[in-house]
Amino acid sequence: MNSRRKFMTDLAKASCLACLPFKTQAMFDTPLASADTIIDAVDVLRLSGSYKGLPGVNRQYQGQPIHVYPELHPAPYADDPNAKETTSKMTQYYLRIRTKGGLTGFYGAIDPETVPPLLNQLRPFLLGKDATAGETLWDQMYRNNRHSRAGHYMMALSAVDNALWDLRGKKYNVPVYELLGGPTRKEARVYGSCLGFTVEKGKVGPRAKQLYNDGFVHQKWFLAYSPSDGNAGLKRNIELVEELRETLGFDAEIMFDAFMAWDVPYAIEWCKAVEKYRPYWIEEAFPTDRPENFAQLSRSTSIPVASGEHFYSRWEVLNFLKGDAIKIVQADPEWCGGVSELVKICHLASTFGAKVFPHGHSIQAALHVVVSQSPEVCPLVEYLIAHVEHKMHFQKEPLLTNNGIIKLPTKPGFGIELDTSKVEGQEVLTKI
Repeated sequence: MNSRRKFMTDLAKASCLACLPFKTQAMFDTPLASADTIIDAVDVLRLSGSYKGLPGVNRQYQGQPIHVYPELHPAPYADDPNAKETTSKMTQYYLRIRTKGGLTGFYGAIDPETVPPLLNQLRPFLLGKDATAGETLWDQMYRNNRHSRAGHYMMALSAVDNALWDLRGKKYNVPVYELLGGPTRKEARVYGSCLGFTVEKGKVGPRAKQLYNDGFVHQKWFLAYSPSDGNAGLKRNIELVEELRETLGFDAEIMFDAFMAWDVPYAIEWCKAVEKYRPYWIEEAFPTDRPENFAQLSRSTSIPVASGEHFYSRWEVLNFLKGDAIKIVQADPEWCGGVSELVKICHLASTFGAKVFPHGHSIQAALHVVVSQSPEVCPLVEYLIAHVEHKMHFQKEPLLTNNGIIKLPTKPGFGIELDTSKVEGQEVLTKI
């Protein structure tokens, strides 16, 4: 009898609670944010310093859509055999978010074009908000701008989301991948992106072989020619695949990037010629606003079709997957909405049997997401061999590899710290 009376009393309390006005009921349901997590400062650090490089080496251009105009088509490229090391000035930008309680979220280097929307639009909105309310803040930032579907605003939103993940990792003293459910592997394997490497005939094979011997058993090469180069250019694009496969054998995986420079007939012809060499994928044969072109190519070849570095949300990804246009999704967490959105994209891709290989000039956010997902969905991290070191120039302990393997970082958040010995100048920006 007593238990029934208690049950009826609890039921009555619940019924009364359900009748309360929304704001009053929310007081019972939602804990108040701690003052320690209230965002008190959002700024961008502009860092400057010196960087050593070899001008005239690793500057191979890709085929690009604008090459249809002869006056805008570059001359054939070759590495400068007499290149000498020089010192150049460089500038990079990092986002920093701080709370009243002293928590800090830090992410970069970020693209310069993200800085104006970051400081002029998102900074005023974020001040006073709860830094731990990740899903709420993402949704509010997305809904707060009519142009949030794509472009520089979404890139800025991505930077904020990543910095907030870093902040929460530091709050709980764990790497970001632990917040995402924990690692699914003991180390991260990368595929070596050979952006900038010359595609001169006879030079590709030896370089690819050396990379393979070093441990880069997955390599992506960039196709320099497009329909504007005629049959001779098509022949060179085919010969690049032949040279790589003949040098590496079939133990290596080779991928190819066309950077939106092709049309459908050209792409189909190239695919037919190289299918026997089993490329792992053909990437961005067309501009991303043409999903039907991707679908047509997918129906015409056994080579997996890839795209996505210019996807800005899960909704764009969904349209491509529903149309069976791609099998490889390459959303970039620094452009598509940050770690929060990339995780949703991974879950979405898994339901279609697609794989996700996040695009990335930086790799922190991508790496933490990849190692938190099933290896079936996210097998590899992209690593731009000639560019990652430059992108992480100002960082202590940058995530670098010379053998295709990266040990999982163990510091809280993303573990990004500045190497003050390389920072010659630092400005704190709060508006542009």
